[in-house]
Amino acid sequence: MPIKLQIITGLSGSGKTIALHTLEDLGYYCIDNLPITLMEAFAHQLVEEPEELFAQTAVGIDVRSQIGRISSLPPLVNSMREQGIDCSILFLEAQPDTLIKRFSETRRRHPLSDDARSLDEAIREERRLLDPLIDYADLVIDTSHTNLHELRDLIRDRLTGDSGQLSLLFESFGFKNGVPRDVDFVFDVRCLPNPHWQMELRPLTGLDPQVAAFLESCEETQQLRDDLIHFLERWIPRFEADGRSYLTIAIGCTGGQHRSVFMVDRLYNYFQAQGLTTLSRHRELP
Repeated sequence: MPIKLQIITGLSGSGKTIALHTLEDLGYYCIDNLPITLMEAFAHQLVEEPEELFAQTAVGIDVRSQIGRISSLPPLVNSMREQGIDCSILFLEAQPDTLIKRFSETRRRHPLSDDARSLDEAIREERRLLDPLIDYADLVIDTSHTNLHELRDLIRDRLTGDSGQLSLLFESFGFKNGVPRDVDFVFDVRCLPNPHWQMELRPLTGLDPQVAAFLESCEETQQLRDDLIHFLERWIPRFEADGRSYLTIAIGCTGGQHRSVFMVDRLYNYFQAQGLTTLSRHRELP
């Protein structure tokens, strides 16, 4: 069984510590802020002197001591994979306004802020430094709309599934609150009849049977559902063949309460019944 090494990186304030603590609770040996210069030696030890303690290891890497060395991480990960280590990168991010609010609430100091650099400038500089890792990451999670408990659940679900099987995450959202950044496909279901304009349905969600009955009574709903299933069934195998481990499909309507929630629920149920590792998340629901 190959050694599993999960690298956790991303923006300060985006939840890297929570991710590490969650993996530690799941039995991972966790190391926070390991310098990239020591990663190669650590990888060598994992291969040459394997210990059960390190069979599942998570390493946190952030910008504190990595400035100027970030670009060396992708080739290092490739080298570790060639040595037989099951290595992947999780990148956590959040919107600047969210990060500013979090730092203000906790009164923590950003690692790149000082007397000459404001918090906003520090956040923008950190994003610039870490940008090379975003495209290389195996999984990117935007935590702007995710609380502590939701992030823990996401980490558990997405990083501890069946090894070698692609994991699908269907996420509903409201366009009025912005399109999720950490997704592979975005589909718009605002073309469907809106339950919001039915007064008795307005306080409900797409998970309630009354809303489901309203939407299912429209032929367009079934047609759109079938089209989405056909599209995904055609392309999911291509992503699996390309070695992808995660695929996130976002479904949006105006407020993220009715149509998108309903469609995510139907797609989740369908693909779960096909035996795929399938997750669902409703961003705008409490």
